[in-house]
Amino acid sequence: MTSPNGDLMFSVKKFSFQDKAMAEPACAIRKVVFVEEQGIAAALEYEHEEEARHYLLFLNDKPIATARWRENEKGIKLERFAVLPQFRNCGMGALLLQAVLRDVSPAQKMIYLHAQLRAVPFYERNGFCKVGEPFIEAGKPHFMMKYPESAAGLSLPDSRLPHFLGP
Repeated sequence: MTSPNGDLMFSVKKFSFQDKAMAEPACAIRKVVFVEEQGIAAALEYEHEEEARHYLLFLNDKPIATARWRENEKGIKLERFAVLPQFRNCGMGALLLQAVLRDVSPAQKMIYLHAQLRAVPFYERNGFCKVGEPFIEAGKPHFMMKYPESAAGLSLPDSRLPHFLGP
């Protein structure tokens, strides 16, 4: 996908953790966001890698955001959404989230995540609802958030593009 003036090219690529050429930039983004910025222990940050399906969002061939999901006994858990600081608040997280949701929605299973308190408004804007009370995970307050069951299996609109790309 490109901007109207053709300068910006976005792509979301899926990969398995065995693909080290893709895993390395994903881990580097997560290190910046979770380990360096937020002080989360690296041992907590890098777990369940082999069983997860991973994503990288590229801007002009530069990796700028990453995410993953994995299936467990509750359903499909979305995890490790991380956008480099200079690319935040301009639609990159929503673009990546939509790509992940398009892949997991057809599974007809509960889709949920554990959102840090400061990320709750982002996920609410993207259709998630808080479930239960806040809890501490990796030393940070979180809410469990669930994607509405009525949305599972439906195709998602492509209308929410990064704001500088236009309609």
